[in-house]
Amino acid sequence: MTRLLILLTLPEKIRMQYYHGLRGAFPDLGIDLVDHHSRVDPYINEADILLTFGAHMADHVLEKGRKLRWIQALGTGVDGIVDRPPFREGVLVTNMHGLHGDSVPEAAIMLMLALARDLPRAMRQRNARKWERYPSRLLKGKTVGIFGVGAIARSLAPKCRSFGMTVVGISSAPRSMEGFDRMVHRDELEKTVRGLDFLVLLTPYTPQTHGIVGAKVLAAMKPSAYLVNLARGGIVDEEALVRALRENRLAGAALDVFANEPLPEDHPFWSMDKVIVTPHLGGFHDQYAEEALPTLVENFRRFLAGDIEHMVNVVKR
Repeated sequence: MTRLLILLTLPEKIRMQYYHGLRGAFPDLGIDLVDHHSRVDPYINEADILLTFGAHMADHVLEKGRKLRWIQALGTGVDGIVDRPPFREGVLVTNMHGLHGDSVPEAAIMLMLALARDLPRAMRQRNARKWERYPSRLLKGKTVGIFGVGAIARSLAPKCRSFGMTVVGISSAPRSMEGFDRMVHRDELEKTVRGLDFLVLLTPYTPQTHGIVGAKVLAAMKPSAYLVNLARGGIVDEEALVRALRENRLAGAALDVFANEPLPEDHPFWSMDKVIVTPHLGGFHDQYAEEALPTLVENFRRFLAGDIEHMVNVVKR
């Protein structure tokens, strides 16, 4: 019997959506379910398939999963899986490319509005029962740079323009795309950020983008500019960002992803007035499992039939 291990550190209701969806489609598939990587030991030795997010993984899962033939990542990014030392190159990896085109753009707009209207200040005043009016900033007339031009950016750019923003794409492969006023190469990142009011990060995490938003890029940004990170924490030099915020060289930041997740309780971001922290919620929404299951079922059908060649969203490394 082929065995699947579902490793998801998510609310039980969501975990069970995946369990019941796959159990109903494949009654002969052996399925085990755990909510944390520390609980995989009774099952991982016999697992042929692993269903998880990279952020939910640990090295020992791959070390003990010697029978694994396929890992289905539930996110677009596969960092946390293929970049772990125990990962074996012969293991097939697929992702869920294309499911974040609604949720992440909405999160980006929400975070830009929250920064522009200084929502953290309003919340602090509410907690202090303090009535003090202050002017907000409009998105209209501002320039946003979107670093990482894929399906999510393609959805986000027109939304930004609907607010009257100028939209600049930053990509390793610049090309004409609807919704963008212009496109530049990522080699021009430091030069480009000088004219931005918002820098939104959507780029994949790779060796080339590790720490790419570092001290030099942050120093080039306007003191009135904001950073929004919905990509991966490793793309930003977090120590350099803390320094820039403390020295008032940036107006603020909205961060959904971090180099270490969960974000440690003693991290400075938690207590900084200029920082909005969200716990990796950008692509996490109430319809995600429902939207993911048709792709999962199709991939499982092909894998179990030995039709590896026609599986979708195969990650090429």
